[in-house]
Amino acid sequence: MLPQEFIYQLKQANPIEQVMGSYVHLVRAGSLLKCQCPFHSEKTPSCVVYADTQDPHFYCFGCHAGGDVISFIRQIEGLSYMEAVRMLADRAGLTVPVQSGDRREENLRMRLLELNRAAANYYFKQLTGADKRGLIYLKERALRPDIIKKYGLGYADDRWDGLLTEMRRLGFTDEELLAANLCSRAQKTGNLYDRFRSRVMFPIIDLRGNVIAFGGRTVEKDGEPKYLNSSDTPVFKKGRNLFSMNFAKKSQSKRLILAEGYMDVIAVHQAGFENVVASLGTALTPDQCRLMRQYADEVVISYDSDAAGQNATVKAVNLLRAVGLRPKILHMTGAKDPDEYIKKFGAPYFRQLLEKADDALTYELNRCRDGTDPESEDGTITALHKAVNVLAGIENELDRNVYLSRVAKDYDVAPELLKSQVEREISKRRRGEKKQLWRTVEAAPRMRDPVNPEAAQNQKAAKSEEMILCYLFRHPDALETVLAQIRPEEFITGFHKKVFSRLATMLPQGYDFSLSLFAEDFTPEETGRIAGIQAKYADVDIEEKAVRDCIDNLRRLAEKPASGSMSDAEFLAMAQKLRQNKR
Repeated sequence: MLPQEFIYQLKQANPIEQVMGSYVHLVRAGSLLKCQCPFHSEKTPSCVVYADTQDPHFYCFGCHAGGDVISFIRQIEGLSYMEAVRMLADRAGLTVPVQSGDRREENLRMRLLELNRAAANYYFKQLTGADKRGLIYLKERALRPDIIKKYGLGYADDRWDGLLTEMRRLGFTDEELLAANLCSRAQKTGNLYDRFRSRVMFPIIDLRGNVIAFGGRTVEKDGEPKYLNSSDTPVFKKGRNLFSMNFAKKSQSKRLILAEGYMDVIAVHQAGFENVVASLGTALTPDQCRLMRQYADEVVISYDSDAAGQNATVKAVNLLRAVGLRPKILHMTGAKDPDEYIKKFGAPYFRQLLEKADDALTYELNRCRDGTDPESEDGTITALHKAVNVLAGIENELDRNVYLSRVAKDYDVAPELLKSQVEREISKRRRGEKKQLWRTVEAAPRMRDPVNPEAAQNQKAAKSEEMILCYLFRHPDALETVLAQIRPEEFITGFHKKVFSRLATMLPQGYDFSLSLFAEDFTPEETGRIAGIQAKYADVDIEEKAVRDCIDNLRRLAEKPASGSMSDAEFLAMAQKLRQNKR
């Protein structure tokens, strides 16, 4: 475990409001800061930053993510605890102390990053090896040598054990090659073989410059699959990364170009547009959209012009809009994708296309006529119904009225009639949302709590335990008094018992309460729950008598396990009573 003195220094050098402010837009709300949560899609800010407290932390009342600045970096960057510590230490110019203990997970991640780097070097050298098919393919795609080198493009020849043999020679184990998804094991013989063969290789690089995975494009005429991508590994989650984001983040533009594949990205980049990215062999994900939101306000979608590309565009528009990005649509005529367009017409014309890109709403409204006969009444009615659905999804009333007037003019219908239909659809959706909310509320007691599963059947005990813990968070000097009345093993729910045990171990060593006491051995979800307990009781004045009552309550409940639950009304009444204790 790292010395708490170092962790305190690390957090002092990395104020949570400054670090979070580089990822999200923070707004002052009294003594607190608020923002839209970067860990789930929302329209109203529900993430609160408690920057002016003794132990600065954040908590989202929507998705329940929470923790200190280390927890934040760990979650938003997808890092291990020690990787997050090192990232913050580098940011502040600090040196991380050498620590002993079990570091198997961290060591594995470091070895896999070393292995991926070595594999990327191997593939790069194979471009100029005996089998020139990879180099020929890249030259046919008109890629310059400097771009090939910049992206570290490579080639995997048709040998079954080319990479395997070289990586073993460098000292990497079979287990590491399997964990990195660079090799597979034959079911019949049990022998390892190279996963990528006869493919042009595209290294996938994270924001810190680490090679974390690979994509491979076949050079064989009928090779299947056309593209083969790394599966998720301990250092790679494809739904959380974007190809070429390591270059795009350096762009001064607040606009990103979202392309469909590796070659589109590289062609656009070679044409002088550094701010281009692509998802990694999978449909765009909310996490990828939130990553783009850290660096841009606007995203121009430049997917292929075929049916699959257009369907993907519609889905991408909704995902981008959900995280607060302004999506725009690139219209290409005379070419199926950006790579072909740039080759045929050149970079200046592609730049003009970017400037003329339609906003997403115009694109969606224009698509309402797709598949309908514009000359028939049925076709017009069908298209209008689709347009009503699009208009009802526009939250800002002023924006909605502007588009509504345009649609009314295009379809030659009275604006008042169209507006009434749109308002009816909005009301219908709101009623549906309320019904869904009630269903969620009704189902909540039956939903499993992954952090503290026993709480659902022991709600009264869980709430008493929470109050005892929160009292100790605020008054760590009272630990001895509390331990004289109840021991950690007497707690009923497992998670709260684990938290109490950590306090009972650490506080007698002279440590003050801090979320850092839990960060290394607790999961981000568990740390978030602790932050949630703090937030839940922020306005509740917990006195020693209330703690004694909670302890007595736990002892009674221990005699009658699962003896019922405390309703929200009961909890609110108890909290109100505590607030009045001093009066």
